[in-house]
Amino acid sequence: MAGIYLHIPFCRQACHYCNFHFSTSLRLKNEFVEALLKEISLQRNYLPAGSGPVNTIYFGGGTPSLLTIEELTSILQSLRQHFQIAADAEITLEANPDDLSEQKLVDWKQTGINRLSIGVQSFFEEDLQWMNRAHTAQQATDNLQLAKKYFDNITIDLIYGTPTLPDDKWHSNVQQAIALGIPHISCYALTVEPGTALDSMITKRKIADVSTEDQARQFLLLMDWMQAAGYEHYEISNFALPGQRSRHNSSYWQGAAYLGLGPSAHSFNGESRQWNIANNALYIKSIKEDKVPFEVEMLTDTQRLNEYIMTSLRTVEGLNLEYVTNRFGETAAGKLKQEARQFLDSGKMQLNNNYFQLTKEGKLFADGIAAWLFNAP
Repeated sequence: MAGIYLHIPFCRQACHYCNFHFSTSLRLKNEFVEALLKEISLQRNYLPAGSGPVNTIYFGGGTPSLLTIEELTSILQSLRQHFQIAADAEITLEANPDDLSEQKLVDWKQTGINRLSIGVQSFFEEDLQWMNRAHTAQQATDNLQLAKKYFDNITIDLIYGTPTLPDDKWHSNVQQAIALGIPHISCYALTVEPGTALDSMITKRKIADVSTEDQARQFLLLMDWMQAAGYEHYEISNFALPGQRSRHNSSYWQGAAYLGLGPSAHSFNGESRQWNIANNALYIKSIKEDKVPFEVEMLTDTQRLNEYIMTSLRTVEGLNLEYVTNRFGETAAGKLKQEARQFLDSGKMQLNNNYFQLTKEGKLFADGIAAWLFNAP
């Protein structure tokens, strides 16, 4: 099992909270697509021979829905030319509600895209304006209904914990997504990232800071609402109706190999991680010279174990102690058991059939618990 991620580094405007690599200028878009096609060829041998066919392709960003159908088609054709793509591969395109139209939806489906990830964030106009989103609340509702005419496999993003979102509005956002029949919903607490417009405005006291107490309460409410609606909470931020998990993101949490293409994209081949330069002009220049501009890090056993701890604890299945024993040794597993005892005793974690799993309360502290367990071995 293997996946391919393509980073499309262009957006119409900058959301106040976003720290991903992107540009609001489309001046280099044509050159970027040419470079991306060339990188596909240059990286055709990256994935390990034993990883099997590519099962998932994910167009992320940025805003991949800014690409023309011709550009998307040429990229997918190149991927099929240079990689063995599974016949039933999950092919996801991230899109903003304002980019959706009937013709685009028809074209996307015909080119092989079979899953849409739509950045809704909120169904309230004041929230969208506060975030500096490019779409309106009406576009979110109307175009989700339109998308459902052509795609069964849809996920949307929602953001909670903003100063503009009291609990009743948060409940309304979640219930509207459920009422629309969205099969997969990703929910993220607003994070204030250094260097973003949001960080600057909070520092200058132009807007209120986020409340971690509000975020914790809204996350607990979210888990109850989604469970009542029949959604599986299969990863900290992700909820899916039965059979509707994201195959691509699940492969990350399961430690599968993946190739990242485009500026700032990350790759993992089982032995090392590498990441492309986060600069569009330098990326294009380097690819023109037949060089992929990346840095690489060989992973130690400790790093691999820590990554497994972090990713596995975020999932509903949890951390498999038998796997830790077989892969990293009895000493590592024994120390993990010892360090985890405090979280079992406090009710933040449970041991179920040799799996450590976070409880609802424990999910509030997932990153902190993982960081503590990093020190166990």
